[in-house]
Amino acid sequence: MNAIPQAVSPLHEPGIERLLEQDQALVALGRKVCVLKAIGWPASMETRFLEQWRQGRPELPQPPTVPVDLADTIAGLRALMHEIDRRHPVGRWLYKTAWSYAVAAQMLGAIGTPEFTRCSSLLYGRPDFRYRSQDITNVDGAREVLAITDELIDSRLLPEVPSDIPAEEFARRLRERIGPFFHHDEVKVVLDPELPSKATAGSRRITLRATAMFSERDLHQLVEHEAFIHTATLLNGIHQPHLHSLGIGAPRTTRVQEGLATFSEIVTGALDIARLRRIALRVVMVKHALDGADFIEVFKGFLEAGQTERESFCSAQRVFRGGDVRGRVCFTKDGAYLEGVMLIHVFVRKALQEGRGDLLPMLFAGRLTTADVIELAPYRDNGLIAPPLYVPPWARDPQRVLATMAFSAATQRLRLDRLNLQRFVEFEDEMIEESGIG
Repeated sequence: MNAIPQAVSPLHEPGIERLLEQDQALVALGRKVCVLKAIGWPASMETRFLEQWRQGRPELPQPPTVPVDLADTIAGLRALMHEIDRRHPVGRWLYKTAWSYAVAAQMLGAIGTPEFTRCSSLLYGRPDFRYRSQDITNVDGAREVLAITDELIDSRLLPEVPSDIPAEEFARRLRERIGPFFHHDEVKVVLDPELPSKATAGSRRITLRATAMFSERDLHQLVEHEAFIHTATLLNGIHQPHLHSLGIGAPRTTRVQEGLATFSEIVTGALDIARLRRIALRVVMVKHALDGADFIEVFKGFLEAGQTERESFCSAQRVFRGGDVRGRVCFTKDGAYLEGVMLIHVFVRKALQEGRGDLLPMLFAGRLTTADVIELAPYRDNGLIAPPLYVPPWARDPQRVLATMAFSAATQRLRLDRLNLQRFVEFEDEMIEESGIG
């Protein structure tokens, strides 16, 4: 694609005024589609299930599976899609964004049915999906991660990380870490006793489960994952002067968002091996559920992999949100983390390899996919898309990222299965013995 001439004002380009009107309409429609809020489970279900489990008579949970009627919103989105000029790069981006909201709205209208999983797979992918340019599926990649980490360290020997920081104290520390970064906005850290997960991030607040205990590792991971990626990209999108859909988090951006957040943990050293294994295990368990495993079987799978009872319930619950606890109908979003981080890894390597390090800041300009970054790059150059206000420290210098990735790629050729620690001693002895000196 040819770059747009710098002399052309972005607001005077033919057709752009109509596209900006459609962008505003999309924001209004998209905000009516709230996926996680619609499929969340009440916190009381965890207590009941675990009580029965400990008594040796587990029962399948009975979550609310009430479809959400968004017919009017779907009709509005489809009408908007029909109007959008898909010949224009901004129009194509708006069309794809509207499509993803329409699919998400249709998914919420099909809660508890196979159509729910079909729509979920369109938005977040499936563990058994294989890219045409690759030889393995997503679940193959997840199993390889588990096998590699098994080689590095027996999962049973992973030391216990103490979670001994109360939520209130943890919130204080988190505020101290993120306050200087968000220099133009106030991002609150609040506590919620009913929050199913340990933490969630929005544009103006990060919410922690008030009853949870946290570790020092949690602090590093939450800063890099939730604050410096999820909150930052939403705020960067909200601060966009023209294209406001960049600030609403379309479902189609989830894979890249979660991938970018996990990649951020990796390059900053925040991701520990236990968390990496949990992310890979989620992919395997989503596949298990799609193949027919029920909630109890998936719960057991997480438990046998070393998670606590509470962690195992929360992990299994994530898989079956909006689905059917008897199996086959499930929410595939948890497969997006590992697929997303591999997608980001390849994208960053190719961008740097082809001398396009300038594309990296675009990943933070709002909620975008990797395809959006490429296609909308000319509009960053002419001012329609503003540079991101918040960019995590690691992403400000692409050369640091490139060095880390180059070293990682080079070490992949080393075969750990061919040696043990004693081999380091034997090597020196052999070298001296074979030297003929002495």
